[in-house]
Amino acid sequence: MLRQHGRYDYTPITRRPAFAWPGGRRLAVYVALNLEHYAFGEGLTESLVPSLDAHDVLNHSWREYGNRVGAWRLASMFGELRIPLSVLVNSAIYDHCPDLVRTFRERGDEIAAHGRTNSEAQSGLDEDAERALIGDVTATLRRHEGASPAGWLGPWISETPRTPDLLHEAGYRYVLDWCSDDQPVWLATRTGRILAVPYPQELNDSNAIVARRMSASDFADAIVDQFDEMRQQSDEQPLVMGVALHAYIAGQPFRLKHLRRAFSHVARSRDAIWLSTAGAIARHYAAL
Repeated sequence: MLRQHGRYDYTPITRRPAFAWPGGRRLAVYVALNLEHYAFGEGLTESLVPSLDAHDVLNHSWREYGNRVGAWRLASMFGELRIPLSVLVNSAIYDHCPDLVRTFRERGDEIAAHGRTNSEAQSGLDEDAERALIGDVTATLRRHEGASPAGWLGPWISETPRTPDLLHEAGYRYVLDWCSDDQPVWLATRTGRILAVPYPQELNDSNAIVARRMSASDFADAIVDQFDEMRQQSDEQPLVMGVALHAYIAGQPFRLKHLRRAFSHVARSRDAIWLSTAGAIARHYAAL
């Protein structure tokens, strides 16, 4: 038999216990906005164009556009559409641009943890180093937000074999690293269990637009098509639809135009769906 992760057993979605989202709704929709900060000239980078050397002004400033411009435009657009956000924050953002996080906090959005910086990853860390990383990030968000974050997305969606164990032990209630389902899934840990809320890799602007070169219009069409199809599928089972955005990608003006079209389509059905956050989805499911 192939090596297994041992976190959950296989169960087809057609053979799950029945449940419903609040108000008897069948489809829960959430938008995750990643706010990331990178070191200049060192650590991991996401090269939007080929880099010539470590003094990579182009890629660094391209990503920084998201914190200086793109995220503010997205906050305005989602405010107009009355769509809540799960804001996934590198804790280094609090030193770099704390006003940005404050804006989303004042909107009432969920603030979840996204590691310290996307210049580093968890994979490869020993247990003590990973525990220290999680503890440092958690303490920073608690200090600024007044409460510990409930959810975690690892930078680069990277884990060690111990990550769910350490997150559970640090008090996290859900993790977004796993994309294996359209419903939340309980992950076993050495001291209990933690909920995996589905986080999208298809409806993810980083994978779709940067990696696969999907156009802004096609990405918006994919959001609409996913929403329409999942609304129909949710007649059979309650489902979760997530959309993952990054401020320096989705916040470009020509992409905002198309995203506004896609999310306006979603918002028009707000009475028939549950427009929510990853944290609220986790709380509701855990209480069933």
